[in-house]
Amino acid sequence: MNKLWSEQNKTMQAQLKRKDTWEAGIDTLFNLRNQLMHTLTAFQEELDREEFDAIPFINADGYHSKTIAYSIWHIFRIEDIVAHTLIKEDEQVFFSGSYQERIHSSIITTGNELVKEQIADFSKQLNLE
Repeated sequence: MNKLWSEQNKTMQAQLKRKDTWEAGIDTLFNLRNQLMHTLTAFQEELDREEFDAIPFINADGYHSKTIAYSIWHIFRIEDIVAHTLIKEDEQVFFSGSYQERIHSSIITTGNELVKEQIADFSKQLNLE
C-alpha cells in the first residue's frame, strides 16, 4: 500500500463512521477498489510469474517481506470474509466458487499465519491465471 492509498483508506474509514459522510465513504471505497483493480491488471500484463513469487526482503518487517501473489491473496480473502461472512452473512465466494481448488490453495485463511519461506512456497503453488 502506498502513501496515497493509505491516506484514502484512512479517509474512507472516517467517512464510513459518520451518517452524514457515509455515502462519500462508499464512493471513496469504490475509488480505492478501482485503483486496486487497475494496479492488478497492470501487474498481470507487465510482470512474469517469477516477479509475482519474488520475496527479496524476506527478513524485513511489514509489506516488504511478502510476495505480490501473497499480497493479492491476502487482500481478496479479507474482502471475501468481510463482505460475505460479516456483512451479507452468506457463503464466501472462495467456497461457493470452488476457488481453493481452482487456484491450488493449501489454506483457506487470509494467510496471516504464514511467514518467510512459507509465504514464498505458498505463492509459488497458487494458480494466478
